[in-house]
Amino acid sequence: MTKAEEIIEREQRFLLPTYHRYPLVVERGKGVFLFDLAGKRYLDFVAGLGVNALGHAHPRVVKVIREQAARAIHLSNLYYNEYQGRLAEKLCQLSSLDRAFFANSGTEAIEGSIKLARLAGHRIGGEAKSQLIALEGSYHGRTFGSMSLTGQDKYRQGFEPLLENVKFVPRNDRSALAAAVSDETCAIVLEPIFGEGGIRECSPEFLAECRALADRHRAALIFDEIQCGLGRTGTIFAFQTFGVVPDIVAIAKPIAAGLPLAAFLARQDFASAIHVGQHGSTFGGGPLACRVALEYLVIVEEENLLENVRRVGSYLEEQLSLLTTRYSVARQARGRGLIQGLELEIPARPIVEQAVAEGVLFNSTQDTVLRFLPPFLIQEKQVDKAIRVLKKLFGRSQTSHVRVSMGSSVSDGQKADARGGTAKAHPALGEKEGRA
Repeated sequence: MTKAEEIIEREQRFLLPTYHRYPLVVERGKGVFLFDLAGKRYLDFVAGLGVNALGHAHPRVVKVIREQAARAIHLSNLYYNEYQGRLAEKLCQLSSLDRAFFANSGTEAIEGSIKLARLAGHRIGGEAKSQLIALEGSYHGRTFGSMSLTGQDKYRQGFEPLLENVKFVPRNDRSALAAAVSDETCAIVLEPIFGEGGIRECSPEFLAECRALADRHRAALIFDEIQCGLGRTGTIFAFQTFGVVPDIVAIAKPIAAGLPLAAFLARQDFASAIHVGQHGSTFGGGPLACRVALEYLVIVEEENLLENVRRVGSYLEEQLSLLTTRYSVARQARGRGLIQGLELEIPARPIVEQAVAEGVLFNSTQDTVLRFLPPFLIQEKQVDKAIRVLKKLFGRSQTSHVRVSMGSSVSDGQKADARGGTAKAHPALGEKEGRA
């Protein structure tokens, strides 16, 4: 048995079977690349599901971790540490919000945001003001509160009953939104760009309507920027891209360059609703994670990474759009910055599996969507490498599906390209596979 086989076999014996992993054992990373046990190099367009925005083993991050680990890794929130207040101040300055709370994960940031909105709602309208509005197709996490706001049955089934008094409305449907929100609503919760939901944007008009309705009914507007925030759209916060400021924003993934850290930031009107003892976190805001997070924000600024996100993101968007004009299996490209998706007419996981063998790591979501969340360090030449692999795999898949389709009597379907302009015919394809 090889070392890789031994590692895989041990995990299969002792871990809960909750992950459908790819058969790749990663030993280390450097920049935008990962390396397996045999030393084979893989171009990383997954970046730890958006966590490793600075790539792997960034020298400034490694240096800070070493220095701080020798001083203090964890301190209880019973005491002050040097970095938590500094990080809160920086995030408030960048967001124009007033207060911060630190947790360990995105789902905890959502839980805290819900709790804060409920407290503020009760202060205004009593216990009746507790309704939550969320979006169909959304994803907010795996804990009970965040699952209750997740508009996908596959994540909710088997765990009921969840939180009561949650209404779901279709993304970008302003009429349905207006009909759902009332004086009993305490919060409207949404992702400006759906991450797990297939890289689908909320329109600026819809977000503006959310803002207007939240103001009218004295409810909190909560943005989940766990995946799309902290630089991935080309601005520090995604809401700055769309021009609508929330009352509360939840952030996580890249903030501490791979260490567990999350936060929610809030306007003072809502932050003032919570008091000592009503919320807490054992690990949230420790000195190591907070010091690394401060370094992350400095690196993003000093290395001009937001400009790189915008430039290379625009190039990636252009190249993905070209694929939809050349390959019938590529249906639609969408996204902005370095949060992009490519919807396929075929299951996405086999493409991801074949790409691993080609030395490029992609991610699949919603059965048929390839998701691209590369490090902010990515360059055009690395985008070109990824596109060459996709062309090879799409050409192979397209030929295969044309052969399968031969002999069947179907009418040609029409598909819009990524920008809603031209359309082209595509062959009928087989059924979608279940999500990993």
